[in-house]
Amino acid sequence: MADGDEEKDGGKTKRLGVRELARRAGGELEQLLGKPVASVLGVQKRDDDYEVTVEVVEVDRIPETTNIMGVYKVVLDGQGELLEYARTRRYHRSQANEDG
Repeated sequence: MADGDEEKDGGKTKRLGVRELARRAGGELEQLLGKPVASVLGVQKRDDDYEVTVEVVEVDRIPETTNIMGVYKVVLDGQGELLEYARTRRYHRSQANEDG
């Protein structure tokens, strides 16, 4: 997927790309949680919406390998507006197992 849906910009129509959708999802989540986004793990089109998977530093510790991380599912509409979000996983950064 190279492009998202279209957005009106001063009468012109512009397409939201994957980067912009990911940036918006991360920005919204940072504002809601007050915690930094570490990375965007994926973007998927879901009917008319987009599901963005985002990794967040929930508890910052020293050393970094003991940080507590959270994985969130963020759903945006075609214009990049937040519809819903939910944490799907929580783990220590050093945890090698992807499943928990």
